[in-house]
Amino acid sequence: MVSTILGRKIGMTQVFDEDDNVVPVTVIQAGPCVVSQVKTVATDGYDAVQIGFGEIKKSRVNKPMVGHFAKAGVEPMRYLREVRVASGEEHKVGDVVSVADFAEVKNVDVTGTSKGKGFQGTIKRWNFACGPMTHGSRNQRKPGSIGQCAYPSRVRKGLHMPGHMGDERVTVKNLKLVRVDAEQNLMLVKGAVPGGKNALVSIRMA
Repeated sequence: MVSTILGRKIGMTQVFDEDDNVVPVTVIQAGPCVVSQVKTVATDGYDAVQIGFGEIKKSRVNKPMVGHFAKAGVEPMRYLREVRVASGEEHKVGDVVSVADFAEVKNVDVTGTSKGKGFQGTIKRWNFACGPMTHGSRNQRKPGSIGQCAYPSRVRKGLHMPGHMGDERVTVKNLKLVRVDAEQNLMLVKGAVPGGKNALVSIRMA
């Protein structure tokens, strides 16, 4: 069984649980993902399957990938990801991974690219405290002292400084899978799903 499925973050809404409590959820359009390649210990040294997600025009696919999809006998897909499996011999090219496989799953791990924040200061990036706002202070949002004078006479490595924030690979674990809609290929997840709207995410059984 393939434990991972690819999807696209749609947005947020709210649903009611069995006790009529309002539950805020993130809607993810997941799958269907088609297996485009199977790797085994005999052929590649490890067991894995390659799954694809998302439609793409054939004119947008380069020639090496056209040959790859033609060899597998599947339609071209926009995104390809490799997923480790217990035994590659149990899978074959053309198998479909859908949200129905997650019907009995309670928790999932979601991996995606976080929202890019650009260049940010230490207060937003590292939660530094502000300086005094009154009495003539000119140090409201400055980082302050960054090193020692005589020794080591340099800025130590790893010091929290202003810089680029966000736009990095993030995995949020053990999010509650509230509901699965197999007809519309939707998953409702409670918790912080990384990325903005329409962002590509990977959902793995926790």
